[in-house]
Amino acid sequence: MVIDVVERALKVTPERTFDDSSVIASSLDEIRAHRSRHPAGQTLTTDGGLRLEGITKHYGSLLAVDGLSFDVHPGEVFGFVGSNGAGKTTTMRIVLGVLISDRGNVLWDGAPIEFKTRRRIGYMPEERGLYPKMRAGEQLTYLAQLHGAAPDAAAAASAHWLDRFGLKDRAKDEIQRLSHGNQQRVQLAAALVFDPVMLVLDEPFAGLDPEAVDSMSKVLHERAAAGVPVIFSSHQLELVERISDRVGIIQRGHLVACGTVDELRSGGPNRFWVDAPSARAGWTGSLSGAQVVRNDGTRWLIELESASSDQAVLQAALATGPVREFRRDVPSLLDIFREAMTEDRVAAPS
Repeated sequence: MVIDVVERALKVTPERTFDDSSVIASSLDEIRAHRSRHPAGQTLTTDGGLRLEGITKHYGSLLAVDGLSFDVHPGEVFGFVGSNGAGKTTTMRIVLGVLISDRGNVLWDGAPIEFKTRRRIGYMPEERGLYPKMRAGEQLTYLAQLHGAAPDAAAAASAHWLDRFGLKDRAKDEIQRLSHGNQQRVQLAAALVFDPVMLVLDEPFAGLDPEAVDSMSKVLHERAAAGVPVIFSSHQLELVERISDRVGIIQRGHLVACGTVDELRSGGPNRFWVDAPSARAGWTGSLSGAQVVRNDGTRWLIELESASSDQAVLQAALATGPVREFRRDVPSLLDIFREAMTEDRVAAPS
């Protein structure tokens, strides 16, 4: 997004209080297509792209970002999650150059990022920055021309992205006359209309219906497939889990976890679900390194120390009677997020 539009949308204030959003899932077809492009175990290129090194930012006495470091690789969709006020928006604004960090470096392709590169970043702010009385098609054409496109090429790009988001018939409508979802589509089109080198999207899915989420998700993966690094923030953790190649979790300005969802799962506790109808309280008492995390009727969630044997748990359960289920607990991103928040609160100085 060009700087004048960015400045209309941005307010240099810490993020708001956390408001848990509803989860919207992307379509199965889109997810299958994404997984086929990035199969489990495939390593994305780590050459070039965005790198943050030790980024720190204060608002007066408030430490908003604290020594933050991570990469977003070419061809990667990077989900950036955390409670409101954790530092996501501040980090994005530093990447764009709208804010200046107190310490640390923002690198692009291994060198300090330059203004000309920042001008080629497609940005979608949380506080939307479109001109409400401008027609949708004219808005996109104007933005494309600001980024150097010739008038005919700018008009063609505008028409392409409006058609891509199903808004071909709304090109002459003023932005303020569009629904919230359609304004969101135009805002994303504004970030795409000049063929950006990277996408930085702050809550792009907020308030959208499943069809709009599906449409936007597909576009993000198309751009990633073309080699564009994509970083987006969202509170819709099931959606983040489904469409992200890697996820970074930020809390109180520092990164508490980062990796693929499978990597984040592997770093979590070793837990198993046991469905044993005859088991009673205390049945795990003879097991070394086993702890009951939860008991839902006949179902028990057991956490084991790393050296403990899952087979010993199964044998102890069988000793109580029939066992209808015994499986490893596979945490969702929401579970991982909650665990990371709990660990961070425990580790934080009082």
